[in-house]
Amino acid sequence: MSRVFNKYVAAAVLLVLLFATGVKIHSVMAGPPPRNWNYQNLERIKSPPGKFSFAVFGDNQNSVTVFNDLIDRLNHDDIAFAFDNGDLVCDGEVEKYRFFLRQVERLEKPLLTAMGNHETYAGKRGNYYDIFGPFYYSFAVGQSYFIVLDNADERNPGPFQLEWLEAELEKSRAYEQRFVFMHIPLYDTRRSGFGLKHGMKNRATAKKLNRLLDRYDVTMLFASHIHEYDRGVWGRTPYIITGGAGGELAGTDPDRYFFHFLRVKVLDGRVEYEVVRLKTPAVLWLNRLIHSTWLYSYSLFATHYFDLVLAASVLFLLVFALQALDRRKRKPARVSKGGADEDG
Repeated sequence: MSRVFNKYVAAAVLLVLLFATGVKIHSVMAGPPPRNWNYQNLERIKSPPGKFSFAVFGDNQNSVTVFNDLIDRLNHDDIAFAFDNGDLVCDGEVEKYRFFLRQVERLEKPLLTAMGNHETYAGKRGNYYDIFGPFYYSFAVGQSYFIVLDNADERNPGPFQLEWLEAELEKSRAYEQRFVFMHIPLYDTRRSGFGLKHGMKNRATAKKLNRLLDRYDVTMLFASHIHEYDRGVWGRTPYIITGGAGGELAGTDPDRYFFHFLRVKVLDGRVEYEVVRLKTPAVLWLNRLIHSTWLYSYSLFATHYFDLVLAASVLFLLVFALQALDRRKRKPARVSKGGADEDG
């Protein structure tokens, strides 16, 4: 094995280790993410005298350009709070949340969240709980009641949550408006595009939820998960799917697939829904590729630093063991200076 090759391998591994060490130090110095985010932001919402507005969006998935544009628009909007309906991040690694939280530090309005299926990736559902709090919760603003569900597993919210939901819907009867949020829509009504069948995978549970929401005359059901804008009625329950906060769009129809957020205006005796379109950057795919490469690399080095050190050490040992074996094979046999039969 060439010594030059060994030097290149050693130099490459050393550079990776130095970079990973820098990332790890930066990550540690950043400190732990905040806790009970949703509760803290609920405390920031000022009780409106009557009329108020709020924003709803979903599926930013660690977007950069589109999501930063969305934040800038919200800062200039007259809203009481904003709601991110899940898929805040690419996956549930802490470093992905760090990036998301650095972005929303610029948001001047309270921000509440729901849990999406991407938050469960990498087996990290618990990270969402540690940072944002309970997976499902409710709150009231003025005469409007808000119920936030967790159906991120795409199949079944479970008997305890369903029992809780029915109790919350009963409680919501005392309010003029009843808004429900869930990341996964009950059904996927599309006939074409990629990622079809993005509704709840347990059809029986979807129908059960639909009947329950119908019974309590829900004002609006907000869902995300499908990267589109869609509005309609399931049974007697009106719904809006808003998944245009930065994740790759699910199709090309300009009337359905575009980046956006919703502005919801609660007025005297009625609610208005306005779709606010966001710009689509010309080179979004390149921006996304560069950003994703950096984000995943940073997360890998920060989260799996000691695994990386161990792997690098094994690689070093393997390279030098192969080099030693190669030298041993190439070493010529020793020849005696004297002939074996000199006295002949």
